[in-house]
Amino acid sequence: MERIVSIIMPVYNAESTILHSLKSIMSQHQSWIELIVVDDCSTDRSASIVNETIASSTRQDMSIVLLRHENNRGVAAARNSGLDAATGKYIYYVDADDRIEPYTLEKLVREAESAGADIVGHNWYLSFEGNERKMHEPGFANPSEALRLMMAGAMRWNLWLFLVRKSLYDEHQIRFIEGLNMGEDMMVMLKLFANAEKVSFIDEALYHYMQTNVSSLTKTYSEEHIRQVTANVGEAEKYLDKSSYSDKLNVYIYQLKLNIKLPLLISDDKKRYQQWIDWFPEANFQIMHNKYLPLRIRLLQLAASKRQFWLVWLYYRIVVKFMYGIIYK
Repeated sequence: MERIVSIIMPVYNAESTILHSLKSIMSQHQSWIELIVVDDCSTDRSASIVNETIASSTRQDMSIVLLRHENNRGVAAARNSGLDAATGKYIYYVDADDRIEPYTLEKLVREAESAGADIVGHNWYLSFEGNERKMHEPGFANPSEALRLMMAGAMRWNLWLFLVRKSLYDEHQIRFIEGLNMGEDMMVMLKLFANAEKVSFIDEALYHYMQTNVSSLTKTYSEEHIRQVTANVGEAEKYLDKSSYSDKLNVYIYQLKLNIKLPLLISDDKKRYQQWIDWFPEANFQIMHNKYLPLRIRLLQLAASKRQFWLVWLYYRIVVKFMYGIIYK
């Protein structure tokens, strides 16, 4: 049977959530789905749960493949393994702690086929343990607009927000860089949009992105994390500079760098504020010029650039700890 969509799910120690994710994929009504689970040498029961699900499944029409890395190689390598094994016309990603709506793939494929699109985007839900919030991405009419929106921080670049024609990966030799597991989605999505001829967008929330606690909104940025993100930003910058969009995106590379380091300010840790100062300082001249971002975010960045860290701390306590910790929890 011809597979229309290959879903790639990288897995590492996800035994507590993966069954929930698998069920949401198996609830899709189409027979042309191929699910490729790439177990990156988990030390828990993740692989066993996948095998048990395959054995007990009544969905004999859906192809479910489990690939296992003998050594832990990181999410970039896991994504590459999934891409190399995929036989579908389109690629879609689902993380092992998230879930999708029952008609997600049907809607995305219908849009891709009717619009002749290489990439189709959609909206999503930010889901907490007892609540969730519908999140809206800006629509985009062409690849150039999508690139500007992502680099300016107005649109997310998460892989699970897009259905992508597999030939876009293969014909342009687009793959993740093994060992660079932070910012890998940004680098790849920018390359994909830079090569897309036609794109489309569905104004529907189709994906549930799980946040189990407030601390997961403020991820730790170690020196290694920053090194990997910096390398992926550098790879994207070099690639775009050689693309047909180079003249149109010159200023946006600086806005991308500002956007990349913004999470360092969503914290009450002053050590992270200093990391913000030291990381991509050449981009700070664009702080008040990025009209895509809300004024409050630009003022937050301006306060940080002026070392008014008490304002940064106050923003975190009010917006993150109160709004996400209490209202949306």
